[in-house]
Amino acid sequence: MAEKRGLGRGLSALLGEAAPPPPPPPGSVTEIPLDRIWRFEAQPRARFAPEEMEALIESIRANGVLQPILVRPHPFNPGHYELIAGERRWQASQRAGLHAIPALIRPMSDVQQLEAAIVENVQRESLTPMEEAYGYHTLVERYGRTQAEVAEAMGKSRPHVANAIRLLSLPPEVQGMVSESELSAGHARALLGAPDPLAAAQLVVQRGLSVRETEALVKRLQSDAETGPAPRSSTRAARKDADTQALESDLSAALGLRVEISDRAGQGEVRIHYTALEQLDEICRRLSRR
Repeated sequence: MAEKRGLGRGLSALLGEAAPPPPPPPGSVTEIPLDRIWRFEAQPRARFAPEEMEALIESIRANGVLQPILVRPHPFNPGHYELIAGERRWQASQRAGLHAIPALIRPMSDVQQLEAAIVENVQRESLTPMEEAYGYHTLVERYGRTQAEVAEAMGKSRPHVANAIRLLSLPPEVQGMVSESELSAGHARALLGAPDPLAAAQLVVQRGLSVRETEALVKRLQSDAETGPAPRSSTRAARKDADTQALESDLSAALGLRVEISDRAGQGEVRIHYTALEQLDEICRRLSRR
């Protein structure tokens, strides 16, 4: 009889009728099938450098996964898990042909899961400034955390968190430049004060300006926006000598446009005012003519 009972259990296992094995205890590291792991929807990191991913895939093929990923029991699918940290290793393992991956299982709430995912990526410096900003913003808007609470959880200062979130007020095109590493976080923070952040960002990229040069550019743009074109008042004209005024008149007559000369001890600038692109074209043609 005992022998039949043993045979019965063997047949049940072969037919797939055996009870599933109990889940591993929380806090343990165990091999989990890749198809039982779900991506975390609010994962802050959205981009992976292709060259880094290929290098990781080759490393996993040669050596396996050396550092466990972090997961939590899936809230709706028993026997399945939701990824907290290690998405790059999880994706690379799939592409390397693995069927399971070592994972540390830790029960977490939704907000704890997001905080852990952000911390893990920030510590590795693998988040772009915009991904970091979106992560902090989600904690504040979706989960009701204050900026001070986010800063404490992340091990950052409150101004750091506040400045990161402010980047989300930049135009989408500028945010894209930051995500593509055309602009640094320092550039982006400086551009927040520009009257037209997109136009200023394009100038920064075209000219290859440093963060300090970008700050100076934004200050100039702010000053120009506040004062507008300098009025040609009688008071200002009185401060100019007769030779300067005569030269302004000669240039204005030659170009058919208003010209202003500002001279300070032999240094200054010449401003040519135009009201249509055709006039600008004519100025460029005359300046470039041999």
